[in-house]
Amino acid sequence: MATKKVQIPIDEHETFVSVAKSFAADGSASEKLASLYELQQVDSKIDEIIQLRGELPQEVESLEKAIVELNAKVEATEQLIAGYNQNIKMQQHDIEEMNIQSQKYQEQLGQISNSREYDSLSKEVENLDLARMLSEKTILEIRDAIAKQEDRIENLNAVIEVKKGDLAAKQEELAKIVESTSVQEQKLVQERNGLTKAIDARTISAYERIRATNHNHLAVVKVYNGDSCGGCFGQIPPQRLIDIASNKKMIICEYCGRIIVNPEKKSE
Repeated sequence: MATKKVQIPIDEHETFVSVAKSFAADGSASEKLASLYELQQVDSKIDEIIQLRGELPQEVESLEKAIVELNAKVEATEQLIAGYNQNIKMQQHDIEEMNIQSQKYQEQLGQISNSREYDSLSKEVENLDLARMLSEKTILEIRDAIAKQEDRIENLNAVIEVKKGDLAAKQEELAKIVESTSVQEQKLVQERNGLTKAIDARTISAYERIRATNHNHLAVVKVYNGDSCGGCFGQIPPQRLIDIASNKKMIICEYCGRIIVNPEKKSE
């Protein structure tokens, strides 16, 4: 009965050290090292293309986000103005009701001979006049607030137009760069996809992690100046140089954790 191979779960913190033992279990170390180095070369070329774009993608994203936020502020301010206008309508309705009631009281005053009732109605008319004046004052204050909010919207829209102009210019610049490199990038991506299929998932996971943690995005390097790591330039012991030259097993830099290979050594 055939023994079922146990699949080791991929750890997001995978390093080359953790995959070294299983890397050459099937005796294909030379082929895998060659594929890894070629993958690194392809990724470095893709990195160069991405670097051509500079900060443009981030700037475009930032401008898009800023415009969305500014539009949200405009919308919120418009809703605030709508609330103010609704308040004005309520105040105007109250004034109309007070005018009607005051008119009724005025008519009643002409028919009253009792001084007490006359004084009482006169007081009601006076209170209505005061309430009407308060409502009219409130309307003026609200209209002043509306004017300020309309100025705010005008200023926000002016800023939005400037940012839209900046965004259009940066999008055009980015589109030109992407267009000029799209064919080469697509070709490299296809080449990359083919290379990753030839390497096990755990090694790819470690490779991606090492690339992400190094500023130059190098995870697989060759010997530099005859005796140093091509990634961190740490000195390599003589015995390790011999192992690297043979390209028969994974050799990891003890300083930076990168794989060091001999790209001139063809797989056997």
